[in-house]
Amino acid sequence: MISGMYMGELVRLILVKMAKEHLLFGGKVSSDLLTKGHFETRYVSAIEKEKEGLQKAHEILTKLGLDPSHEDCVATRRICEVVSTRSANLCGAALAAVLRRIKENKGIDRLRSTVGVDGTVYKKHPHFAHRLHKVVRCLLPDCDIQFIRSGDGSGKRTAMVNVVAAQHQARQEILDPLRLSYEQLMEVKERMKEEMELGLAQETHNEATVKMLPTYVCATPDGTEKGDFLALDLGGTNFRVLLVRVRNGMRHSVEKHKIYKIPLDIMQGTGDELFDYIVNCISKFLEYIGMKGVSLPLGFTFSFPCHQNRLNEAILLKWTKGFKATGCEGEDVEFDLNVVAVVNDTVGTMMSCGFEDPYCEVGLIVGTGSNACYMEEMKNVELVEGDEGRMCINMEWGSFGDNGCLDDIRTEFDVVVDENSLNAGKQRFEKMISGMYLGEIVRNILIRFTERGLLFRGRISERLKTRGIFETKFLSQIESDHLALVQVHSILQRLGLESTCDDRIIVKEVCTVIARRAGQLCGAGMAAVVDKIRENRGMDFLKITVGVDGSLYKFHPHFSSVMHETVKQLSPKCEVTFLQSEDGSGKSAALSHHC
Repeated sequence: MISGMYMGELVRLILVKMAKEHLLFGGKVSSDLLTKGHFETRYVSAIEKEKEGLQKAHEILTKLGLDPSHEDCVATRRICEVVSTRSANLCGAALAAVLRRIKENKGIDRLRSTVGVDGTVYKKHPHFAHRLHKVVRCLLPDCDIQFIRSGDGSGKRTAMVNVVAAQHQARQEILDPLRLSYEQLMEVKERMKEEMELGLAQETHNEATVKMLPTYVCATPDGTEKGDFLALDLGGTNFRVLLVRVRNGMRHSVEKHKIYKIPLDIMQGTGDELFDYIVNCISKFLEYIGMKGVSLPLGFTFSFPCHQNRLNEAILLKWTKGFKATGCEGEDVEFDLNVVAVVNDTVGTMMSCGFEDPYCEVGLIVGTGSNACYMEEMKNVELVEGDEGRMCINMEWGSFGDNGCLDDIRTEFDVVVDENSLNAGKQRFEKMISGMYLGEIVRNILIRFTERGLLFRGRISERLKTRGIFETKFLSQIESDHLALVQVHSILQRLGLESTCDDRIIVKEVCTVIARRAGQLCGAGMAAVVDKIRENRGMDFLKITVGVDGSLYKFHPHFSSVMHETVKQLSPKCEVTFLQSEDGSGKSAALSHHC
């Protein structure tokens, strides 16, 4: 309807129809006029010229074997005008739609933009360009649009296309090692299973990187639990105190809760100061809820690596997350309160979701950090006496790969992020999948692209050079951005970066690749867990639920679906349901006392 390949043919068909209806050429048609393609689009341009158009019409029609009158030539010119005007109008309307979308995407009151144009119809038709411009400006009165003709041409454009293609290829070569194949993910799953076995075995436990720590939680909730409990959740700079009320056969509920901030000097002071501060906050909480002086059992969710000899004893192996309180590592974290259970946040998540779903026997955290737990057969837990029943194992899977077993899939960017972290060489798996590190991986890739002139026209802002400046929440925001990447533009501006539309598309692609890899690796680890449970129980098919918590799982638009799909692909003999914990890590420590 609009292009040069067909415009002349449209005119020919109209001329034939009018001639057959005795409206032109005395009702006569020639064999040339009846031949498809014989009325060329360049004839339309020639006939519509101001001064010589009618003369050209007479020459062209005569050349086609017709004997046109003056009126025939005038009518032919009018037909050409109608066809070419419609073409310009349609082309302008479509272009106006594109420009309107750009204006809306940018969220501006008035768009100022330039359209580069090329093509024979635009260049050679005497009126097409003017008509096109007029339609666009009529349909977009709130936009200032300029049109620039390509200076041509084909040679320069080919060179530019080659440059763009080479840049795209260079970016893909950098990103390709971060795109994992099915075979690589299967290999990760098998290696995780091997490391799990090493952690469970008495002989190899001390050297194992995946520690597989016994928790002394030997069952999941069955609905018979009851009572009032305090729950304490300590795993970061803030900690929560909750009053949890559990009734027979009824869902547990949080009656009251309060969040307390731990000052930096307390986090990095002495252990006595830290736990005195916690006890003081609990005392204030009891006063706040009108239960001052009442002694309630306390479930303690303590989200740091610990060795446990019983349910209410936990020996701190090492501080993480910025804590450095002295006199705690290697000591029992229990303090002067009625602590009935100390559990990890993964265990707390599993227990909380287990109250909702009896098939829940796995807990997973994917947030700032990452870890998993699951119910293991006691006969396989060599660190604890007894072969009957099951016990929840805190895997501490973040350290998977610390022995080098993932080096073939780690990239140069993973190495840089690891080397510049506070705990270089440790928690390598966690550094590839968790929220604390994904933004930093993206930042390093963006710097590499820019240094090679593949992004931001080769200009790196000082802010982008700052470690930790590209927050992982940016990945969620960027991947949720669908309207011309306005959110991406805003984030990059905050980082001091001037970006083109192409730059924003590239940044989004980098975020997508990194988040997808994280979801796939997390899924491969979870596939290892559910496969091991199925094999332990000698089942052909396992139906199981995984309780999940963590900001990355909850808020990233694609992470959870990628992880779910990966587990489904790698563990086809398991039907895995994922149940998101509703604030479970704190309140479920109370349930562990019963289980």
